[in-house]
Formats: sequence, C-alpha cells, structure tokens
Amino acid sequence: MKFKKQMLKKMIMMSLAAVMAVGIAGCGSSTSNGGGGNANEAKIALLTATSGGAAAYGESIKNGAELAVEQINKDSNSVKINLIVEDTKGDKNEAINAMNKVIHKDNVVAVMGPMLSGEMFAAGPIANKSKVVAFGTSTTAEGITDIGEYIFRNAVPESMAVTTAINEAHKKFGFKTAAIMYSNNNDQMVSVDKTAEAALKKLGVQIVDTETFADKDTDFSAQLTKIQQAKPDIIIVASLYQEGILIMKKMREMGMTQKVIGSNGFNTPIFIKGAGDAANGAIVGTPWFPNKDDQKVRDFKAAYKAKYGKDPDQFAAQAYDGVYIMEDALKKAGSTTDRAKFKDAKASLKDFVGVTGKFAFDKNRNPDMEVQVLEVNNGQYGEMK
Repeated sequence: MKFKKQMLKKMIMMSLAAVMAVGIAGCGSSTSNGGGGNANEAKIALLTATSGGAAAYGESIKNGAELAVEQINKDSNSVKINLIVEDTKGDKNEAINAMNKVIHKDNVVAVMGPMLSGEMFAAGPIANKSKVVAFGTSTTAEGITDIGEYIFRNAVPESMAVTTAINEAHKKFGFKTAAIMYSNNNDQMVSVDKTAEAALKKLGVQIVDTETFADKDTDFSAQLTKIQQAKPDIIIVASLYQEGILIMKKMREMGMTQKVIGSNGFNTPIFIKGAGDAANGAIVGTPWFPNKDDQKVRDFKAAYKAKYGKDPDQFAAQAYDGVYIMEDALKKAGSTTDRAKFKDAKASLKDFVGVTGKFAFDKNRNPDMEVQVLEVNNGQYGEMK
C-alpha cells in the first residue's frame, strides 16, 4: 500500500510538471470557467484512442459518445453539447498533450477520458490541478479517483467487477485452486492481478501459479504450459481482447477446458468473434448486459446498430451513459462554462438510469451500481446461472 501511494504521488508530480510546462503557452489561465463558444452549448472533450493497439475500444467509446450527443442535440429540452474528440493513441504522453490542449486551448467545461487507466494516472492530475472534471468511462484500475476531487468514473473498478465475478463463479463451481495470467506492462491488468489475488485468498482458494506477459505478445505457449502443469480448477486472465483471444485459442488447442474469468477486455463482441468456440466458458463481471430485458437497452442497441452497422459493447454503452450523465450535470449546474458548478452538480447525481442500469456516484466519485456476471456459451453472452 505504501509503495502504491508513493507511485501515485510520483505520477501526479510528473504530470503536474507537464501542466507547468504548458500553462503559459496553453492559455495563461486556470480559471474555474471554460470560455468562448455558444453560451447555450457546452464544450466537452473526449480523449480516447482511435488509433494504436487499443483502437477497437476507443472506436466503441467514440461511437457511443457521438450517438448520445446526436440524440441530446436533437432534443429541445436538453443542453446542447459540442464534443471535441482527441486521439490519444493509447499513449500516456499523447494523453497528457491532449488534456493540456482541451483544457487550456479549447477551454472545455469537462473531459471524458482518457481511455486507459495508465493514461488517466498520467493526465488526470492535469485536470485535477486545473479544476476540470475528468470522467473515466473505461478506467477500471484501483486508485483512479484518488488522483483528486475532480476525477470521476462510471467505469466499474476491478475491486467490484473482478471480485464479483470470482465470488459468483466460486458459488457456482466451488473451485479450490486457481492460476492467474496478466499483462505486467498494463496498469489496469496489474490492478486486476492484485484484486484477483485478494479475492481468491479471501475465499480460501489456493493460487497454484501466476504467469505474466506483455501487451501485444502473441505467443503464450510457455505460460500456458506451466499453468497446465499446475492443474488449476479455474484461470483468471487480465488482458486486452487481442491477447485474450490468442490465450483462449491456445488453451483450447492444448486441451485445457477450465473456465476463464477475464478482465473487462473480454466483454466485447470482438472477443467472441475472434476466439470463436474457444470463447465458450469465459466469465466476466460487468454493468452491461446486452440481452437484458429492458427497453432502454433495446432502444440503444437498435440505434447503435442502425448508425454503425454493428452491436454495441460495454465500452460503447458506458460512454453513451457517460454523455447523458454529463448532460444531467450541465442542467443541474445551470451553466455550460462554469467548471466548479459542473463538478458539484456531477457529484450530486442520484438515481440516474441508463443502459447500464441504475447509477449514482459514491463519496469517492466511483460508481455505485450493480455488477452482473456473464458467461459465454454458444458464442453468446448470457447471465451466469
């Protein structure tokens, strides 16, 4: 815990140095108000990765956000939104540059993103120092909102999603041993590892092996051979969907039939499409259930498919809800430019109901909402029963 706090402090100090470097060049101001533009239109930035290795997630986030903006701007009773999209490429330095630009040059009232947890740890302190809300819709690592009071998220943290998935799977399958496999150069996946370890130990489950890899690795034979030899009852995998697909395929090719509890990177149709039959038996904790018997969900899925020609995933759904949460805060703030009023209005959000369900912020600006546990069977996500 002490090490974690030291690392967080170090990242914050590095990011604040970046603020100082561009403060004068950017706009010479860190006032509480965003400036310029139409007084009846709020400028909100979306920092996401539309290129690079995580672009599939970024495109989903962009699509979900733009669909919500389109619907909101057609509603005469809504606060109009001008969405400024910046491609961070999934890179921390790009995220820092984009955060500085949208705050100091574009004068946005608030920011959605950055997309990855590592990007938020790098760029979030800039928003917090500038007293601008940064709202994560996909940043699930532990400690995100510890950056400061202007950092919010509707992304369910790993302590909720992974722990719930492990607990519910344990109730159903009663596993006694487990192995963990995670990307050790990805902040989110390192967080998943620590969360999974804690959850398993609390249940009295023996961890018989832990293996690591790096984002963009393609050969997992060595790690899976060691796990196979350890004979765990279940396997926890923390990866983006690209590595998840390859891991699942290799496991099944090697004759490994265990259930796999995955990080939120497993909760996208791209994962099922890529892994094919090998995806069956994958389990994930998520606020998004695409087959939920709910009219909001059905309407969102229909609108998304009509606009983009494909089904939405968790990342699109959370971004879609995220924009509506932003619009709700804008209404309550009574201003399209006052950053402090926007932050206070956002913190007071209660009983919001979106496509991911009923939502509120807890005292630490994390989501207070239900987590569902889904399992892939016959190429479809369904409730684990």
